Amino acid sequence: MKTSLSTSSNARSNLLGTWTLFKKELLRFWRVSFQTVAAPIMTALLYLLIFSHVLEDKVQVYPGVGYTAFLIPGLIMMSLLQNAFANSSSSLIQSKVMGNIIFVMLAPISYLGFYLAFLAASIIRGLVVGLGIFLVALLFIDLPLAHPGWILSFALLGSGLLGTFGIIAGIWAEKFDQMAAFQNFVIMPLSFLSGVFYSIHSLPPFWQQVSHLNPFFYMIDGFRYGFFGVGDISPFISLGVVAGSFFALSLLTLRMLKSGYKLRG
Repeated sequence: MKTSLSTSSNARSNLLGTWTLFKKELLRFWRVSFQTVAAPIMTALLYLLIFSHVLEDKVQVYPGVGYTAFLIPGLIMMSLLQNAFANSSSSLIQSKVMGNIIFVMLAPISYLGFYLAFLAASIIRGLVVGLGIFLVALLFIDLPLAHPGWILSFALLGSGLLGTFGIIAGIWAEKFDQMAAFQNFVIMPLSFLSGVFYSIHSLPPFWQQVSHLNPFFYMIDGFRYGFFGVGDISPFISLGVVAGSFFALSLLTLRMLKSGYKLRG
């Protein structure tokens, strides 16, 4: 009986710790929403205005789909992914540099609860930014929603994958310049070379094959399929790649957290 009560008490403490950390991560980005939400929406809007004005009549993508309509889902997904990554990675590196990560590690929370709290907050920030860009884009053009289920699936999996990737980067990095290098030399190139601004079918065969090695391509192409019902590859293949990548990175992250890698002195 005492063992049962102790286990129940520990479970409640862990749930409370997870919920508290989750709320802390939500408040962390929401209290500076002008920077964390409004700024990415403005950046995406500038991309939309510039590229759609210059390339609307010069770039052919899918039959019956104008370039501006084609561009918007790519911008939504790119911003969603970048902000999901930024949420978890920036929080962890700030806590490590400031030295307060130890207080989180000492809290009554399991490594799984730690992961879920950061993951959920990253997903929410990504979805909020993506929804904001979508609503602003509707002021310029009506977007079809051919398969809403695919849109939601790739938005959730994509933000979860990059939120997990951000946790890994935050654990690995020890200084702000290391995190900046990670964003500039990994996240940004993968984002811009994933088909956000073009269909990979417009590329030479060799570069089409190279694009298939980029996991961001599958997230953006599957997400875009949800709007138009057409994509560069099957959405089932994209979903399998994204889900598999998310599962693999989640296992790696949980192992790093369980071992205390670069988190415990």
